[in-house]
Amino acid sequence: MTDFDLVLRGDRVLIDGAWKRAAVGVTDGVIARIGPRHAEWTATQAVSLATDEVLIPGVVDTHVHVNEPGRTHWEGFATATRAAAAGGVTTIIDMPLNSIPPTTTVAALEAKRAAAMENAAVDIGFWGGAIPASLGALEPLHDAGVFGFKAFLSPSGVDEFPHLSAAQLREALGETAAFGGLVIVHAEDPARLETYGGGRYYEDFVASRPESSETSAIATIISALRATGGRAHVLHLSSAAALNQIRGAKAEGLQLTVETCPHYLTFDADHIPDGATEFKCCPPVRDEDNREALWAALVDGTIDFIASDHSPATAELKVGADGDFGRAWGGISGLQVMLSAVTSGAAARGISFETAVSWLTSKPASFVGLDDKGTIREGARGDLVAFAPGRAWTVEAADLEHRNKVSAFDGRSLTGQVTHTWVGGAQVHPPVPDAPLAGRMIARPALAVQSAAAVDPG
Repeated sequence: MTDFDLVLRGDRVLIDGAWKRAAVGVTDGVIARIGPRHAEWTATQAVSLATDEVLIPGVVDTHVHVNEPGRTHWEGFATATRAAAAGGVTTIIDMPLNSIPPTTTVAALEAKRAAAMENAAVDIGFWGGAIPASLGALEPLHDAGVFGFKAFLSPSGVDEFPHLSAAQLREALGETAAFGGLVIVHAEDPARLETYGGGRYYEDFVASRPESSETSAIATIISALRATGGRAHVLHLSSAAALNQIRGAKAEGLQLTVETCPHYLTFDADHIPDGATEFKCCPPVRDEDNREALWAALVDGTIDFIASDHSPATAELKVGADGDFGRAWGGISGLQVMLSAVTSGAAARGISFETAVSWLTSKPASFVGLDDKGTIREGARGDLVAFAPGRAWTVEAADLEHRNKVSAFDGRSLTGQVTHTWVGGAQVHPPVPDAPLAGRMIARPALAVQSAAAVDPG
């Protein structure tokens, strides 16, 4: 009889923010014991990491657009979770759009779960949506296990998910405050967006979505928090101009958190070619000084963590518009490369690897209340990643696992590569032929967790 299902041994295992020589034993999906590197344990599977590999917790990505059902040709759970696993992401929280129907009702949530259960290589949770028609009826979705409610303050890009006015946002925050919920917000003020006729010039696209659109929208969120006592989160912050008002709101004690994304930390507007619509996202990638200010805000804690905002579409929608930024879909596919992009960028700025990893693991896990994820400790989930921090590689979009092989990171040289990923102690990257699905449907803490392999989606 073996001691564990899986034992991983390494000279550098990230435990409590520090490197230790250790063995990690996993049984029934949970880290059962952490001991000395050469502990004489038996296991069904035993792996010793290479000398250039480290063992870190699995990444928790709280901002992923999977689009299934309804737009699976953009991205589905099978391809998205394979991409996640290949990038060291062991948990994703799926956005309520651009699926059809959007996740604004319990019935739509169940349709999402049914689709996901059939194809879950990693653990999957779900956000609900706050749209004008769903206000006043958000609590049933909360009770069904969504992690919170996404709202737009400007048009979302899809007709089935309309945005909220400032008054409606306040209504949503008041409603969710009553039952302890969370509203996550796409923060652009439509009154500050410029009329844009399209074209190939990236600088014209950026000018059409100025920093004032973000600062104005964030001011609206802060005002609504003061009025309601609710809890809000700013999605995909691109503008450093908003940092001081965010700092002020946090100092005031308002329940406000903020994320940014790897594309805002990697690219800058001056180096995005005209017509390169693979870089289009909303809000847009801004200039180099802005990028460096975002890094500094992560270091000082103004920005809480990093999420991918993986938002794919078909190649035709993304790059089939003859370089016209007005016609191209706005979204960047970064799920599979996020870990490498962030740790590469951090190393270039003298930021420790351990700090960079925390922005992708423990901090987002804490944000969504998943305290058994994003960490290597006894009792935590066996979501683990073998990562080679010094291995250089070049992103080839054609080799990425997501459905449509378009990425702004195509051709980008990165340092640090995922070699193996385990979800609940089961190897998901490289995939094991004929292995059962390892991913589970997860809900807000204290609610049930379902096994993708054990539940009949019919």
